[in-house]
Amino acid sequence: SMFLSRLVTTAKQFSTSAIASFPKLKTHSGTKKRWRAISNGKFKRAHAAHAHLNVTKRPGRKNALCQTAYSSGAQTPTLKKLMPYA
Repeated sequence: SMFLSRLVTTAKQFSTSAIASFPKLKTHSGTKKRWRAISNGKFKRAHAAHAHLNVTKRPGRKNALCQTAYSSGAQTPTLKKLMPYA
């Protein structure tokens, strides 16, 4: 009787949702620093080479570098694998 009651109380401590979501997927560290998910399922990022050494760059190039870059059709599935919870 005492063994049965102890068995029931230990069974209640384990959540079925925790078992169902095992194992957790890891987000790629470099990807999460560079990309942000947007509402249409794609990702956005900033261009590199815009922060310094700008004297030798033409104004049109600097304007293009300050624009937001979006993931292409080929990049998006890879980014979804690298960032599974984004």
